[in-house]
Amino acid sequence: MQKASVKWIAREQFVAKLPSGHTVKVDSNREENSAPGPMELMLAALGSCTATDVVQILAKKRQKLESLEILIEGERAKEPPTVWTKLEMVYRLTGSLDEKAVRDAIQLSLDKYCGAAATLKKTAELSFRYEIHEGTSPH
Repeated sequence: MQKASVKWIAREQFVAKLPSGHTVKVDSNREENSAPGPMELMLAALGSCTATDVVQILAKKRQKLESLEILIEGERAKEPPTVWTKLEMVYRLTGSLDEKAVRDAIQLSLDKYCGAAATLKKTAELSFRYEIHEGTSPH
């Protein structure tokens, strides 16, 4: 079983120690904003989780990916618990890429491999689109 700890340091500020041993400062007070908030860290978890999958799947498909950026916009419930209710993702990819390979990689990530997406889909409608830009460096 993986273990994490969260230690209160001041006001609404905490230090989270993750199972890997890394620490992350968290600030639940969005007005003070001295560190990322817990709910926005979920967006980063979603983005990095699906990005990892897409990079790995495209590599297995022998696609020449040069860059990947994922923009995530979300809406939260108005009443507590203020869960994510709508998440829209835009994948911006650069390289010599087949459109079907990209679409399939994203769909596989969101439907099968990405644990963050599977978790967030329990409360949020998740949608995506993608943009493929031609590569700039010769391959």
